[in-house]
Amino acid sequence: MWGAFGLLMLVALLQALDAADRIDMGFTSWRPTLYAYATWGAGLCWGQIILKGEQGKRLVFVLPAALFTVAMVIFPLIFGLTIAFTDWNLASISGRKFNGLDNVRQMWADPFYWNALLNMVWYTLAILVEYAIAFGLALLLNSQIRARKFFRVAFLLPLMLSPVAVSWMIGKSMLEPRFGPLARLARELGWDNPSFFGSPEIARFMIMAMDAWTFIPFMMIMILAGLQAIPKELHEAAKVDGASPWKSFWEVTFPLMLPVSITAILIRIIFKLKLADIIINVTSGGPGGATDSVTSFIFREYRDRSNVGYGTLLAMVYLVLIVIAMTILMKAADRWMRPRY
Repeated sequence: MWGAFGLLMLVALLQALDAADRIDMGFTSWRPTLYAYATWGAGLCWGQIILKGEQGKRLVFVLPAALFTVAMVIFPLIFGLTIAFTDWNLASISGRKFNGLDNVRQMWADPFYWNALLNMVWYTLAILVEYAIAFGLALLLNSQIRARKFFRVAFLLPLMLSPVAVSWMIGKSMLEPRFGPLARLARELGWDNPSFFGSPEIARFMIMAMDAWTFIPFMMIMILAGLQAIPKELHEAAKVDGASPWKSFWEVTFPLMLPVSITAILIRIIFKLKLADIIINVTSGGPGGATDSVTSFIFREYRDRSNVGYGTLLAMVYLVLIVIAMTILMKAADRWMRPRY
């Protein structure tokens, strides 16, 4: 095990020095390090069996998954950190150069990046409205209405579409300002020159609406599953005690649905923080960056400006912000749902 680990460290060091032009070993890719890592992984698994016997055999069921996670997550993260502090533009012939904290200073003075972060705050706050709509739809579909099964399938249809399809079907077709059906309807109602993506406020609202239309069914189906798990005897007991429908909802249904609701909201926040497809296809961040999310802004840094070093730094900073925000939210949710005695 130690021999394989030493080989891995030696090969990784030689490749790092070769990549930094300190030595010339003739490496064309990082495959030697990958092969050394695989050798060390095999040696580690075999060593556990030899040293720990039956317990080692049980560990072997876990170690390959852990080693794969390290290879697919930790190593790329380290590689991304090395890129984040370099000046690497694919349009430049000079190649990659270490530039220290220049990318950090550029980010700090970049108004478009901070505008994208502010937009993400508004996009995330819109989840509260989505949750209210999803809860109302779940209550409706949980009640005894006609064609209930049909409506359950119909309301799930937006979730079956990809955000790219939604952006083209709605943003590029129905909301097209000249020939789109919604634009024609707006003209009939008195809007002389309908432009759904012309002003920052309307464009941002339309992005929120399209994204909500796609993912409200996801929250609805989770809440509906929670509603169906509530025993009917509780509502019958509340009715016998004289509770009104509103009081029964507020005192019985809503408290029991808190764990499911918080889980649905947290998962929806994770999806929302990755919002990019609809923005890229419909507005490309316009007008003037008013609809940009952080992900779409980073994408355009890569695609339009070929700025790999700066784009990677923005992605790393965004990753840190996401980890901090989700940790705080999960701790707050755990404390809120914890029983108080």
